[in-house]
Amino acid sequence: MVFDITQIKKIRKQLNLTQKEFALKAGISQSMVAKVESGRLDPTYSKVKQIENALEQLSNQHEKQAHDIMVKNIFSASPEIGVLKIIDVMQKKAISQLPIIEKERIVGIVTETSILSKNLQDIKNLLAKDIMDEPPPIISKNTRLEVITQLLRFYSCILVKERGKLIGLITRSDLVKSLVR
Repeated sequence: MVFDITQIKKIRKQLNLTQKEFALKAGISQSMVAKVESGRLDPTYSKVKQIENALEQLSNQHEKQAHDIMVKNIFSASPEIGVLKIIDVMQKKAISQLPIIEKERIVGIVTETSILSKNLQDIKNLLAKDIMDEPPPIISKNTRLEVITQLLRFYSCILVKERGKLIGLITRSDLVKSLVR
């Protein structure tokens, strides 16, 4: 992809930077930024590359990551808990999935879909381990939005771990909400 120097002002404003702040990050003068933005200066190739590299680094720094959009207050259950109790928790907490954890290890997930896929007459006798699905993907807190978006096309949620501990959960709904924050 070719960098369009005429878009520098628009990009800089999207990054919420002043000309001076951007100039410092790019290693160029503020007056050069002003002249390039106004179209009064056509910078050399090396200066364009310098500006492009600075914009790329700044854009990556400002891209949302898992820790920016994850829900930190996670409810979970053990494999031995009854499905009726899980349904009760899901209703009270207004959630649609519950990670199943055994000895600090994520062993599965119970979703509304996994509950509805069973014979509802037998549901009162079932435990989480009887209906749970495989665990969803597990990512780090620094996973970029682009990766999260791709995963949520195929999974209803993603779990976030740090140092072996579950620290967050991201659903499609959380991702959509993050677009307006």
